[in-house]
Amino acid sequence: MSIRTLSKRELNRALLARQMLLQRERISPLEAIRRLVAIQAQAQEPPYYALWTRLENFKQEQLSQLLLDREVVRIVLHRSTIHLVTAQDCLSFRTILKPMLESSLHRAIRSGLIDAERQELLSRARALTEEKPRTLDELGKLLAEKLPGYDKADLANAARNLLPLVQVTPRGVWGAGGQACHTTAEAWLGKPLETDAAPDDMLRRYLAAYGPASIKDMQVWSGMSKLKETIERLRPTLRTFRDERGVELFDVPDAPLPDGHTPAPPRFLSEFDNMLLSYADRSRIMDEKYKPLVFTVNGIIRSTFLIDGFVRGLWKLEQRKGEATLGIQPFEPLATEAERAALIQEGEKLLEFATGADCRHTILFL
Repeated sequence: MSIRTLSKRELNRALLARQMLLQRERISPLEAIRRLVAIQAQAQEPPYYALWTRLENFKQEQLSQLLLDREVVRIVLHRSTIHLVTAQDCLSFRTILKPMLESSLHRAIRSGLIDAERQELLSRARALTEEKPRTLDELGKLLAEKLPGYDKADLANAARNLLPLVQVTPRGVWGAGGQACHTTAEAWLGKPLETDAAPDDMLRRYLAAYGPASIKDMQVWSGMSKLKETIERLRPTLRTFRDERGVELFDVPDAPLPDGHTPAPPRFLSEFDNMLLSYADRSRIMDEKYKPLVFTVNGIIRSTFLIDGFVRGLWKLEQRKGEATLGIQPFEPLATEAERAALIQEGEKLLEFATGADCRHTILFL
């Protein structure tokens, strides 16, 4: 049988449909987080914007309460970066991703720690963070007392990768400040990590949320390597396609594949939105020529907006007492006045979500 080739626009519309970006959906924030698998969360506010742009009537306090109730957590997972996930997914994903997290330790720590020192680091870091939540700076200093000769920051980061350290509230709560403090997932959630979790279900869920996708895409998203064997094992349960370059793509059965010309409204994406970080080939969402404008040299992924489903520019919110300005910076002139008007309308909704109706709002095209 011939394998269907999917155009870039068909892949784009499949992604938008699965990411709840063709229309906002009426599901709970907890279900949305589970459907998205994991939300990138280096900074505190991006997960709130990620949910706002996907859900109807989402309010900041809904996510804040999930964090306070320990139904969702912030923890280093995919690509060795901080993600927001459900509590249950934390307990399974952390086990699945353990080998990748351990392999990404700083070279000086990975090559230098002998077995005895590694066990000392693990046991001491667990005791210190379960005694009370610690900042990484505090944890690094305390670990260096027992493991001299290593950089304290390297020791703290090693502990964060070797142990399932979650960021405790109020970190992540909308409007709350303060440094990130850490304790173990087991202490915070009162449950042990899963011991025999396999990547199969996690990869199927990735495909449901981001597919159709290649093996390289799955590896970029997860940070894991050598996934070909796993996908070959799953192949009988998956459907396959090719993209316009001939790359084989995998997908779960019955996931939506809308027509490539399905209308797509303008959408504002937060910093670090996972859609820009979850593919080896980002062409289904962003032209490669725009990457230097979105991905900074210091690791920041800027806030972007979509027109007709594709990244077309940046946005930035600036607030002063009693007023807020949304700066919109298109990479190229917008094609029509209708596009501009629809983007402004969506921008007004963004301002109201971020600052409330009582604040004076201004939208500027830069």
